[in-house]
Amino acid sequence: MSNTNFLAHLAEDRRLVILRLLTEAGGTANDSVLEAGLQQLGHRRGLTRDVVRADIDWLKARRLVAVEMVKDTVMVASITERGLNVAEGHETVDGVKRPSLV
Repeated sequence: MSNTNFLAHLAEDRRLVILRLLTEAGGTANDSVLEAGLQQLGHRRGLTRDVVRADIDWLKARRLVAVEMVKDTVMVASITERGLNVAEGHETVDGVKRPSLV
C-alpha cells in the first residue's frame, strides 16, 4: 500500500470513528472530546485539533453531522440520521470506512 493510499485509509477510518464516537456520546460531542476519543482508539500520529475539525467539516459537507460553534472557539458536532445510518453500515459514503460486521 502506498503512503498516499494509507493516509486515505486513515482518514476514512477517522471519519467512521468520529461517527461512532458521536453515537456512543448520545449524538453530540465537541472537537476536544472527539480528539481524545480518536487518540484513545489509536489515531495518534499526526492527529491535531485542526485535523479533527477538518474531518468534522468534511462530514458536515456530506450531511453526516451538523455543526455548531460555541463562543467561536469550540466546535460541537451532532450526528444526523444519515450519519447514524453510515455509522451502523446501512448506508455507504465514499471517504468513510464501512464498518465491519463484527
